[in-house]
Amino acid sequence: MLGVKRLYWFVLKSFVPLFCMTFCICLFIVLMQFLWRYIDDLVGKGLTIDVIGELFFYAALTMIPMALPLAILLASLMTFGNLGEHFELTAMKASGVSLIKVMRPLIVLMVGIGVGAFFFQNNVLPIAQTKMWTLLFSMRQKSPELEIPEGVFYDQIPGYNFFVDHKNRDTGTLYEIMIYDMSRGFDNAGIILADSGRLAMTEDKSHLFLQLWQGESFDNLKEAASSMKNVPFRRETFLEKSILLQFDANFNRMDEEGMRNQYVGKDISQLQATIDSVGHIIDSLGNEYGHAIKTGPRMGVAQMREEYTGKGDHRIVAVPDVRPSRLPDADSLLKGSNSAARVNYLSQALNKAKNSRQEYEFRSLMMKDELKTVRRHDIELQKKFTLSFACLIFFFIGAPLGAIIRKGGIGTPLVISVLLFIFYYIIDNTGYKMARDGHLAVWEGMWLSSAVLLPLGIFFTYKAVKDSAVFNKDAYMNFFRRLIGSNLARHLKVKELVMEDVDPAVATAMLESLRKSASAYLESNQRRPSYTSYWLRGYSRSGLRSLSDELEAAVGYIANSRSKLVINKLMDYPILRSLWFYHPTNYRWAAWTSIVVVPFGLTVYLFGLRQLSILRHEIETIITVSDQLADLIGRPDPEE
Repeated sequence: MLGVKRLYWFVLKSFVPLFCMTFCICLFIVLMQFLWRYIDDLVGKGLTIDVIGELFFYAALTMIPMALPLAILLASLMTFGNLGEHFELTAMKASGVSLIKVMRPLIVLMVGIGVGAFFFQNNVLPIAQTKMWTLLFSMRQKSPELEIPEGVFYDQIPGYNFFVDHKNRDTGTLYEIMIYDMSRGFDNAGIILADSGRLAMTEDKSHLFLQLWQGESFDNLKEAASSMKNVPFRRETFLEKSILLQFDANFNRMDEEGMRNQYVGKDISQLQATIDSVGHIIDSLGNEYGHAIKTGPRMGVAQMREEYTGKGDHRIVAVPDVRPSRLPDADSLLKGSNSAARVNYLSQALNKAKNSRQEYEFRSLMMKDELKTVRRHDIELQKKFTLSFACLIFFFIGAPLGAIIRKGGIGTPLVISVLLFIFYYIIDNTGYKMARDGHLAVWEGMWLSSAVLLPLGIFFTYKAVKDSAVFNKDAYMNFFRRLIGSNLARHLKVKELVMEDVDPAVATAMLESLRKSASAYLESNQRRPSYTSYWLRGYSRSGLRSLSDELEAAVGYIANSRSKLVINKLMDYPILRSLWFYHPTNYRWAAWTSIVVVPFGLTVYLFGLRQLSILRHEIETIITVSDQLADLIGRPDPEE
């Protein structure tokens, strides 16, 4: 028992430092991704270090759900890769300790991390996301740091466009200034020209003080002379002019309450409450719209409807019959009217149809907005659970895979981890977008990545426990060779030493038997079986194996011949293969299932016909070569 505990401590001490290191690295990488994404909202705003540091702290907390699964995958790959590379895992297995027992302490640790991830998602992440998005939106609304460039128009001061030809950076004096004042609107724009000037910020950083020298201004007086045909303007020449401009350069935080009411700022109970309340609204709107459609008028005639009496029963309200046979004939109404009346009738009908369409489109948009709200809240609710499950799945992928590849360090594990995580991220993002847009149920979209990766984790764990060669190229080549086959050539040489000479009579008898067996196999199997016959019977693979054994026995005996002609002719014999396509299944239920599933069954059938044609050609070659060999063996060798 003490040895087991020491083993557990050894595995934990091997994993935990690597996990902490990889988690910090992964968190730094995703945090840099966040920085490049929102760099334009941060640069040039004059933000202080403490504000930027606060934003990055909350952003780091928000990025933990993305960094945690990748860190677990990479750390488990590196840990078990190191154990396998240094033969420590081999020594443990030789001592009777199974891989599952080695993984046991880390499984307990992963369960603890999964539970912690759930509470983090539910209790910490909503607060972090609320503060991060509030800070980010506040930064976006902050005015940029005032820095007027030379030679171009500057429009970062609200309501004004500044043009400065050049400036003195030592004194801050601006030269050849042109200002377009559009604070009162484009139609009432004013222009100010000045030889020089200076721009300064007030002490409270809420206004700009602009002092101009030697210039003139032009003001549009359109508002004062709205009734006049010509628009007057006012021209003013000045030696010195002072202007106070509204410009708030302070950093003002937004109220967090608005973001806290969004789905990113709610825990499970709040999300469920919102889903229930909005779902109740959707049901009420649906019932109201459905009732309006059922009881609304058709062509100005009310329909039959049910009313509740309040005493536990219903009553039917009598209305006029609206069957098509009882409605007035539209053609007869139009024929009895003049042209103006007909145009009026058609215009009224068209307007009513358009109004009805717009009304239903508006109702549809209202329903879509409410359904979108429900989906977004439900997505956030599912995220509380998917992170914990993803941590477990990535551990059961990384640990067995590390034990299989037996490569430590950070090179190979990093490459494999990145590829697997990219695969996971693409599937997860696809499921999220399909759930968000309503193409999939929310739970289906959010659990899609877990459903895809779970069989992968089970497969790797099974292979690692059974010590199977997952990455053995020859094993996969043999599998596909048995599945679709490949043409194999027979290679023989004249033997220098022969233990048993070939008896012509025995060889001829073997060739005759082989020829008859090949002919019988061809006769017992249809040349081109039908679709149903192919799946139910196919070609006999057991009979083919018997024919192949007889062929190899004849070749092995006759290969002792000293005649080069006989040896060369023996190489014309094909090597028979027992391919899957000759008879895909021996189970009738599987055959009938394939017959019913036409896309799969038909594809296999068409490819199988091609393989059967090649097989028949090979067997016909056996018959031909057998006759030719019998003739060669019966003749004397000219080289003797």
